Amino acid sequence: MYSILFIIGLTHLLNDSLQAVIPAMFPILERSLGLTFTQLGFITFTLNMVASVMQPVVGMYTDRRPMPYALPLGLLSSMFGMLGLAFAPNLPTILISVVLIGLGSAVFHPEGSRVAYLAAGNKRGLAQSIYQVGGNSGQALAPIITALVLVLMGQFGAIWFVLVAFIASMFLVYISRWYAGQIEVVKKATKKEKKSTETKQKQKLPKVIRNAVILLVFVVFVRSLYHSAISNYYAFYAIQNYGVSIAESQTFIFVFLLTGAIGTFIGGPLADRFGKKAVIMGSLLAPVPLTIILPYVGPLVALILIGIIGTLILSSFSVAVVYGQEMVPGKVGTMSGLIVGLAFGMGAVGSVFFGSLIDWIGLNPTMIIVSFLPLLGLLTVMLPSDEKLREINRELGHAGYVSE
Repeated sequence: MYSILFIIGLTHLLNDSLQAVIPAMFPILERSLGLTFTQLGFITFTLNMVASVMQPVVGMYTDRRPMPYALPLGLLSSMFGMLGLAFAPNLPTILISVVLIGLGSAVFHPEGSRVAYLAAGNKRGLAQSIYQVGGNSGQALAPIITALVLVLMGQFGAIWFVLVAFIASMFLVYISRWYAGQIEVVKKATKKEKKSTETKQKQKLPKVIRNAVILLVFVVFVRSLYHSAISNYYAFYAIQNYGVSIAESQTFIFVFLLTGAIGTFIGGPLADRFGKKAVIMGSLLAPVPLTIILPYVGPLVALILIGIIGTLILSSFSVAVVYGQEMVPGKVGTMSGLIVGLAFGMGAVGSVFFGSLIDWIGLNPTMIIVSFLPLLGLLTVMLPSDEKLREINRELGHAGYVSE
């Protein structure tokens, strides 16, 4: 169902461009409202606490009761959030607007991932890559829009994203109609699976899988922590160290996010050839030398390095989602909520810590600390191999999992 996959990928692009506009606006908000780095970090904290904490909740609920028309409703919430952001006169109003945008994102992501799963057929890796690359492309567009629109129009420029949210909600009405038509098919399959399961002795989720899920969530959290630090604060680093303007500083963020989208797309085929664990491990460990030297190079070399880092570090984005869904079959929304929502979102919450750290010890020392984060990718050695995962699934027959 490529038409469905491309449309849900496009709406993912539009949805994530809304969310990515918020950190892209930080230099503007800092000047227009006189916000500190700690306050800017708190805006990100609010956005991602709502989006990340709610995603697993939405995913667990919709695993039991799918809600196809929640997709356009979520984007309408984001639309009102963008409207509020354009006119917000102070920090509290910005936070209220950000909560609305976070709620929209929390609803969209697990249900969007389920749509990609339903439309995937036997190409789940490719389907998830198409879906996820849409989101990363949306994030990559935000710095360019900041440079072209927000720098010229200021905070009020966010009003254009009200139109973006409305267009996305209209696309999602079409998607929701298709999704609603799949519910009966899903119900029949669920009844058949339940009937089959009742003839077997229920088995608890193996300890090795429980530990692997926890480790995977932590690894994605670390990757997100680095991604968030670069996305939110590297523009300030470029302005301070390279003497560039706000608009020019967005080039670094655009390159990082754009190459991240490219990495997300190619990660699926790489995982098909070399294995999901190998891609997840390589995405963190391969860029380590580059991240460590990044704070010490000039602007041109930094631009090249940040492009390579972006490609490598997000090559496991869609792969981690599929890997997690294969760990716990049948829990598509829950695993998507945990990995894309909780783990990735909580990494962005680290912006609060880094914002406070910048206020305390300075921008340059903080970026040096950030550069060592990918070293924690060494923990991926403890993840089960793809063959081990398949072996466990064969032994338990997929449907035998129950929560402890």
